[in-house]
Amino acid sequence: MKCVFVTVGTTRFDELIEHITSPKAVDVGKGSILPESRSVGQIQLEAFRFKDSIAGDIATADLVISHAGAGSCLEALGAGKSLLVVVNDTLMDNHQLELARQLHKDSHLLYCTCSTLTETLRNMDLSALQPFLPGQPKNFANYLGKAVGLQ
Repeated sequence: MKCVFVTVGTTRFDELIEHITSPKAVDVGKGSILPESRSVGQIQLEAFRFKDSIAGDIATADLVISHAGAGSCLEALGAGKSLLVVVNDTLMDNHQLELARQLHKDSHLLYCTCSTLTETLRNMDLSALQPFLPGQPKNFANYLGKAVGLQ
């Protein structure tokens, strides 16, 4: 059976939970909506408010659906998972949209809003995604050292 892991990180994003657990679409964060664990057809839904680590859930997922928080995106991409980001377009200063657009432009993820989630799930092509390569902290440290005159 395929496994989809859904996270809203530590944010409140009830609209995503409503859409992803709706009959049209079909695990959960800090919002006021906490679906009951249940089966819907062949889909097993497990919900929780907090876990010390979601690394295991991400590792077993075939697809991660997430809000566009940097931590959630980087954790899923760093684990080599296909990622669909749902941008919370109700945020005032929506830096999440900028992150989602750039990572999409670089072919690392797909993104949508809650209103386009079902359509995106139906039409997405995960084979077009490219791996997200880890950063090179030594290169940054060398650059920073030169910039501040330590090298």
